[in-house]
Amino acid sequence: MRLTAIQMSPTADKAANIEQASRLAEAAIAADRPDLLAFPEVWTCLGGSRAEKFAAAEDLPKGGEGGPAWRFLSALAARHRIYVHGGSIAERAGEKLRNTTLLFGPDGREIARYSKIHLFDITAPDGTGYRESAVYEGGREVVVAEVAGVGVGLSICYDIRFPELFLALRKKGAELIVLPAAFTLQTGKDHWEVLIRARAIETQCWFLAPATCGAHQEGGQTRFTWGHSLVVDPWGHVVARASDGPGWATGRLDRALTERVRANMPLIEHRRL
Repeated sequence: MRLTAIQMSPTADKAANIEQASRLAEAAIAADRPDLLAFPEVWTCLGGSRAEKFAAAEDLPKGGEGGPAWRFLSALAARHRIYVHGGSIAERAGEKLRNTTLLFGPDGREIARYSKIHLFDITAPDGTGYRESAVYEGGREVVVAEVAGVGVGLSICYDIRFPELFLALRKKGAELIVLPAAFTLQTGKDHWEVLIRARAIETQCWFLAPATCGAHQEGGQTRFTWGHSLVVDPWGHVVARASDGPGWATGRLDRALTERVRANMPLIEHRRL
């Protein structure tokens, strides 16, 4: 299975973001012919005001058609007959939003969704505050879907700091975990790669981690995200990495490697606590 992580530099302009996503996806598909292509976290609207975030959000009725981003993702999957992981987009949920992943099959139908459980309420080393819970509410469900016979665990960004979620995904049958992100520059340069590699080693799962990069405006400040999208194998090796700026990274999931790693070091069977 070929895996492609799309790396974007989005802003609060939803239409421009969809155009950028389309351009990058079409180029990546033409060049690398992935079976599964994934976008970053909140790629339809990164930054902006509270009003802009709500305006860019979509109603996502289960079993029904969503808004422009939902339709773009569905059409992309159907046109190229591939699986498309929609990173995450803002879903309307009453007075707040949800940070929600959408997964589409080669027929364009939505086959799974996941809402981010852990919300990014932290203070960065430079004193910058992030309060995701001011706009978003957290999800509650641990989700594993099937993609061409492979169990795919769904997670988003800040989730990576909570290993119990990834153990739960492995126990539910995950062989690949997708982690779309908008990691900050400050936390990303120190923690992004090491956390993903650690979770891959602990769970003995492949990781597909598409990320945002570059500058955006939020709360009157210019903020930066780290990028460096990754594909990581179950032994913790980085097998593909995006460079600086918009682009993509493609790697090949080798199920024989997964089986060998798990057979030689049966971590799940050895767990005692």
